[in-house]
Amino acid sequence: MPNDIFSALADPTRRRIMEMLADREEFPATEIHHRFPVSPQAISQHLKILREANLVHVEKRAQQRIYRINTEAMEQLEAWSRNMRQRWSKRLDTLEAVLKAEMVKTAEAQARQEDTD
Repeated sequence: MPNDIFSALADPTRRRIMEMLADREEFPATEIHHRFPVSPQAISQHLKILREANLVHVEKRAQQRIYRINTEAMEQLEAWSRNMRQRWSKRLDTLEAVLKAEMVKTAEAQARQEDTD
């Protein structure tokens, strides 16, 4: 998983562009530009970063550039995220088992203490 995917998605404008592309099959660059209160050049730079991170595909049609989400990259990102979640869950499950064992020991020690009192 290239780090540039995370860098590309770190920016809220680029995340919003990705959300827009996820909602529709494709978007012309001009339509993307119109949905943001920044210059077309700024949006072009955001789109370039998304392209370089391989998160979007661009197709030239006549005078337009049409953008699409790269589903393969998103599937890789999702797989990485799922793997990280499983690893973290495994660590939490281990911690939970240790805590439960400690609670049992504490309860047993308290019960023994009460029996001697």
